[in-house]
Amino acid sequence: MGERTIPTLHEWLGGTDRLEQLTTLFYRKVLQDDLLEPVFRHMSPEHARHVAHFIGEVFGGPKQYTETDGGSHARMVAHHLGKHLDEAKRRRWMSLLLESADEIGLPDDPEFQSALLGYLEWGSRIAVLNSTTVSNPIQPDAPMPIWGWGETGGPYTGD
Repeated sequence: MGERTIPTLHEWLGGTDRLEQLTTLFYRKVLQDDLLEPVFRHMSPEHARHVAHFIGEVFGGPKQYTETDGGSHARMVAHHLGKHLDEAKRRRWMSLLLESADEIGLPDDPEFQSALLGYLEWGSRIAVLNSTTVSNPIQPDAPMPIWGWGETGGPYTGD
């Protein structure tokens, strides 16, 4: 019996193109949402693509955010400083992102959904915490977060 190869979350969800599709749809919804639009109305035209690259890198994909987009973990956190996000905004953000993931057909297996939801809960709660300060708690040379399959150990394949 051969060794089982476990794909990264990035591979499992379909790669960078799928993430860019997700964030493009998501931010289109955000800009039509009364609660979230004021927070995002001045985002750059590249914002959706940069977020896709950030998530992709965190999920084990290519280092596009750090090597191509010129970003870092500290830079991503800096975008949230002073935004004064709250739980209502966080929940709406989560709802619209998960709705968008379903609409584009990201994998719906329990293992992937558990990893995705875990990351989004973690990241969105950190964003709320960081949005109440003007001082970045992340050092400029801090490594990017790395997210994997967690307790499931990989996708269910029936093996």
